[in-house]
Amino acid sequence: MHSSHSRHTPVAVAALAAAALAVGLLAPTVHAAPAAPAAPATPAPTAVSAPDIPVANVKAHLTQFQQIAKANGGNRAHGRSGYKASLDYVKGKLDAAGFTTSVQQFSSSGATGYNLIADWPGGDTSRTVMAGAHLDSVTEGPGINDNGSGSAGILETALAVSRAQLKPDKHLRFAWWGAEELGMVGSQHYVNSLAADDRSKISGYLNFDMIGSPNPGYFVYDDDPTLEKVFKDYFATLSLPTEIETEGDGRSDHAPFKNAGIPVGGLFSGADYTKTAAQAQKWGGSAGKEFDACYHASCDTSANIDDTALDHNSDAIAYALWQLAAGTPSS
Repeated sequence: MHSSHSRHTPVAVAALAAAALAVGLLAPTVHAAPAAPAAPATPAPTAVSAPDIPVANVKAHLTQFQQIAKANGGNRAHGRSGYKASLDYVKGKLDAAGFTTSVQQFSSSGATGYNLIADWPGGDTSRTVMAGAHLDSVTEGPGINDNGSGSAGILETALAVSRAQLKPDKHLRFAWWGAEELGMVGSQHYVNSLAADDRSKISGYLNFDMIGSPNPGYFVYDDDPTLEKVFKDYFATLSLPTEIETEGDGRSDHAPFKNAGIPVGGLFSGADYTKTAAQAQKWGGSAGKEFDACYHASCDTSANIDDTALDHNSDAIAYALWQLAAGTPSS
């Protein structure tokens, strides 16, 4: 994250019939075999349920990001070799899964930056649902929570779309942004590059920046009521209370989309604010400590992750995309 954000037979009828039989008024009835029970009504078709996203798979991507940082000077920052290696890793996974990928270049601070865009074939492109996360770290560390966590969460959700061979009604697009830590540079470049007609085709953009904080909160963006509700509905199934996300408002890659009039939503598990006693009571963790004490620091490693938060938030991403895009798997 950028640092600036039964039917009853009447008794009387039965008694009269018995009396009539007794005096010969009625002939004895020949009893037919009981009728077969009625077939149950065919249930109405429902939207395909979102899969459970295996948190072990998400963590495996984080391990890869950690190893990439270790092999490239300790970070995955814009303009550094660790960033491009991270992008190549994600792109390779998506290409193998059947996505159409493209790399968008831009310049910032004297270095070339890269956005990765991945489209799942099919769906109505005039109604596109996007999910995005920034892939770059700060120069001070490997950036595994900020924002390997969001990047890995949407990557594994994209791979789940492929495994399900989802046939969504709406078009699905995933994005990994460069140079967010320099002020949402990559996502702003993408939005600026869209013609007005193309902007109008994006029915919603969902942002995932820091979803595995070690002392986590469960925060939901409140920018768009429909997108906010889909996340709250998911967390309600876990009986897990949420709060409105305010700490990072305008500090991440949803901001350029929101400023362009595109509906935005997203999830966040907390950065350098302090968890209150009330928040610790409902979410667990430690009151009086930061949600992520390793925010923008060298200790933001693969050890700086809460597995439960990462799991819940990754599942919430899948739930939201399945709900918003709708559709059925191929037969």
